[in-house]
Amino acid sequence: MQGLDYNTQRSHLMLPEYGRIVQDMVKHALTIEDKALRQAAAEKIIKTMSTMSSEDKSSPDFQHKLWNHLAIISNFQLDIDYPYNVEEAKDINTKPQPLPYPHERIPVRHYGKHLHEVCEVLATMPEGEERDELARSTANQMRRMLLEYGHSNAREESVFHDIERFTDGRVQLNPSTFRFDRTVIQMEKQSTKNKKKKKKK
Repeated sequence: MQGLDYNTQRSHLMLPEYGRIVQDMVKHALTIEDKALRQAAAEKIIKTMSTMSSEDKSSPDFQHKLWNHLAIISNFQLDIDYPYNVEEAKDINTKPQPLPYPHERIPVRHYGKHLHEVCEVLATMPEGEERDELARSTANQMRRMLLEYGHSNAREESVFHDIERFTDGRVQLNPSTFRFDRTVIQMEKQSTKNKKKKKKK
């Protein structure tokens, strides 16, 4: 509609926490030719920003932060005598480079990448007490993950089958002799209770 002022038609807010009023005040200060008047306008803007800020005003770096923010809002174009060095504000205003997202394929996502890496290590280890201990802790962790993610197939057979599959058959747990940790068994009992309660409702 003609005559209406929409936010989408306005200029981008450099620091939204101070609102458009402060940004417009800074915009006006940039048009002041007399440096003394421009300096006075900047100091009034700082006072306005101070009243709008929810931060602890007794903090020793509070004023410095306000002047940094003023420099950012003005896009470092405001020619005044800053009481602090505002060069560091350029680093504050610089957006960090996006982190590369890993695109590695994880065979079973609820186990996570690290657990699959552990299984790869297991597959290369010689038979012995050290491999048996790592296999035991890995099996317990796998069953914990199944229970935490609410999988209905959080059975011993699933864990035994998955370890054998992820180690290319090199590690096979004996279902008749292997015992899961007590904490894992307690987790399973609690999970079963919760499912029964939901069914009753």
